Amino acid sequence: MRRALTCAWLLALFTVPVWLQDQYLLHIAIVTGIFIIAAMSLNLLLGYTGQLSLGHVAFFGVGAYTSALTAVGFDVDLFGHTFVHDPWPVVPSFLIATAVAGLCGYLIGKLSFRVRGAYFVIVTVSFAEVTRIVALNWVDLTQGPLAVTNIPPFALKLPGLAEYTLFSKTSNYYLVLVVAIVSYVVIKRIVSSRIGRAMIALKGNESLAVSVGIDVTGSLVLAAVVSAALAGAAGSLYAHYIRIIDPDIFLFIYTVTMVIMVMTGGKGTLAGPVVGGIIFGFMPVVVRSFAAPEVQWILYGALMIVIVFLLPQGITPAVERLLTARLLRRENGDENSVLGALPDARRAEGRG
Repeated sequence: MRRALTCAWLLALFTVPVWLQDQYLLHIAIVTGIFIIAAMSLNLLLGYTGQLSLGHVAFFGVGAYTSALTAVGFDVDLFGHTFVHDPWPVVPSFLIATAVAGLCGYLIGKLSFRVRGAYFVIVTVSFAEVTRIVALNWVDLTQGPLAVTNIPPFALKLPGLAEYTLFSKTSNYYLVLVVAIVSYVVIKRIVSSRIGRAMIALKGNESLAVSVGIDVTGSLVLAAVVSAALAGAAGSLYAHYIRIIDPDIFLFIYTVTMVIMVMTGGKGTLAGPVVGGIIFGFMPVVVRSFAAPEVQWILYGALMIVIVFLLPQGITPAVERLLTARLLRRENGDENSVLGALPDARRAEGRG
């Protein structure tokens, strides 16, 4: 049943460009997919370790700027020396951006996870603000408010064949879909492993986890590294798809968007960020068709309040409980019907 449902999901996702001919809606699907990747990375921290990162957009922005500057090239004066970097292909830029964002996650984790409480939240928020200020004021490198422009799109060079540049929305959609599937598989493998079980144990009862020998700091730092790296990969995809980035990419509203996707979809579940991302990615488009701008925000907030009050654990856990309850009722009903028929069968045997 679960495998059939997974195959149906994959079939539906891979055929989206076939039946979704509206290019604007396909653009929304691409951007939504990018933020679903970022939300999945946040869910690894928030859902499985219980650590809230309110500066998660910093890793997204670091990945975007690193990939863009590596692909575009730059020359900057630093400590009396001029550093010149020639443009690199986009695929190595993407890998470097992912690694740099993961390194930032490692540094933030090592700095903040040695203490407890709200320190991780404070450190991540501070890091996001620092990166925004750097991007805004280091004009020689980032162009400041003028933005980094002319960012090249993704290009795939097949051995022995010509280079294929992903200009169309359809090709970008499939690129984002593949990266999202890989991110999902990576998170699933981590959560299903011994390290993932240690993370869940830390979230449930840290004192008990420590008493059985779980390395608290090591597990949390690993979660921070993977989470930051995947957020950086999402930022790189965003930069090469939009092809222009400025310091507004570090705005707090993007972190709020990721948190909303995780919380409404169901934190601590693999499908939660996907479900929440699809709903809140396409909801503005649907509401915009019949409501004024002021009403849109009211409806947006009202839906979040309704979900939080009626489904406090999120949409995905609620749907799973509903399906499980129906399956149990069906099995119990079949069992009762069989048990109810037994006395009649026994009486028939006695008469025979």
